[in-house]
Amino acid sequence: MDNDEVSERIDPKGLWLAARLLLIGVVISALSGIFHAEGPDANDHPNVFVIYAASQSWTAVHFDQFIGMAVITGGLLALHFAVRARDGLGLWLNRFALLSAGVAMALYGVLQAIDGVGLKHAVDAWASARDADKTARFDAAETVRWLEWGVRSYHSFVFGLALILFGIVIVLLRPVPRSIGFLMAISGLCYFVQGWIIGTNGFSSANQIPTLLGIVVVVVWTVWLLIAARRMQTTRRDDATTSSTP
Repeated sequence: MDNDEVSERIDPKGLWLAARLLLIGVVISALSGIFHAEGPDANDHPNVFVIYAASQSWTAVHFDQFIGMAVITGGLLALHFAVRARDGLGLWLNRFALLSAGVAMALYGVLQAIDGVGLKHAVDAWASARDADKTARFDAAETVRWLEWGVRSYHSFVFGLALILFGIVIVLLRPVPRSIGFLMAISGLCYFVQGWIIGTNGFSSANQIPTLLGIVVVVVWTVWLLIAARRMQTTRRDDATTSSTP
């Protein structure tokens, strides 16, 4: 595919912006996750709530995760406008992909409000409660936890749908190597599996494989997209230099 044909399908500057935002968002999210308080079994609420209550960085970590997802969503927004899908199936898939990304971001905001703020206050109240109030406080914290499961489950579904749709758009229009689109779709399927497991079993060990696989695949396609966008920028610059040379 020659450069003119590629330019008809993608805005190189927009793609370069999208690729950088996506990778930056992934890095922010990954670094935030490193500092997230963890226990051996996230479904063992009596023990893991003690760890959460003792965490001094809980709210800050979840705010950082929110920022990371916001940057990723900005990258998907930039990708939407960079892809020149003018008509047909590609146009509508690109629109629905953007809509899904927006809904996923809204759900993620609700998720972090529940997890980063509500759950923290609930476990703190339980940890400091009198013995007579412990049971009621624990029940309240566990209810917040279950709300977290529900919102995270549906966020995973909708965010996964956004990645699948963007992946299909790339496969259909081929503005960048189609393999990037296939990897985006695979990472979206991983989110779907995560959403189902969390919705049915919470943060069980069964979720480790789809979570790790999803992380690896996302890192691969975001780095690959950045490389493709950079090469496109370099090629355009070289072509412009050549054409301007007498």
